[in-house]
Amino acid sequence: MADDYDYLFKIVLIGDSGVGKSNLLSRYTRNEFNLESKSTIGVEFATRSIQIEGKTIKAQIWDTAGQDRYRAITSAYYRGAVGALLVYDISKHSTYENVERWLKELRDHADPNIVIMLVGNKSDLRHLRNVPTDEAKSFAMRNSLSFIETSALHSTNVETAFTTILQEIYKNVVRAMGGENGEGEAPPEEGGVEVVDVKKKTIEDEKEDHKCPC
Repeated sequence: MADDYDYLFKIVLIGDSGVGKSNLLSRYTRNEFNLESKSTIGVEFATRSIQIEGKTIKAQIWDTAGQDRYRAITSAYYRGAVGALLVYDISKHSTYENVERWLKELRDHADPNIVIMLVGNKSDLRHLRNVPTDEAKSFAMRNSLSFIETSALHSTNVETAFTTILQEIYKNVVRAMGGENGEGEAPPEEGGVEVVDVKKKTIEDEKEDHKCPC
């Protein structure tokens, strides 16, 4: 059944408009890529489930609009997120320059224990590269982020990016619960990783929680 899962993790995709967030989402959840994709208006999400250590993990992945005029709206959607992919376009240095601003916004609005991965998308445009891999990798290390380069077009490292962040979130959950023996007996401490239990919250509840406050 579609709702037969052990954990529901909310992940947000953030970064400038046009860096390929929507295509990363559609490639991972539906194995689709649309060259004619338009800018996201507000927020949309899709889901996919995977197995980690015998547990079914449902990822609820939110694609947030990158345009400035939507930032006041989308900041409300950071609530409850346990993971974030911070995406830039390797062929447009300006999108990389804005990563620091997005990171600050994320840390201002999201849980302090959120797992963050820096993603250099459009690696297929290597002939137009404007962001050296080593430069981005150094930035990620300085800011305690994981790092990967992807191509939604060629499906390069897309699966790896999402699987890696979900595994890291799952490790944090197990750690917060005191290991497998403590799982389900006590919730994480306040301020820790937020765990959405299948018995307590459904996708519909999550949609209700994240209705635009405007």
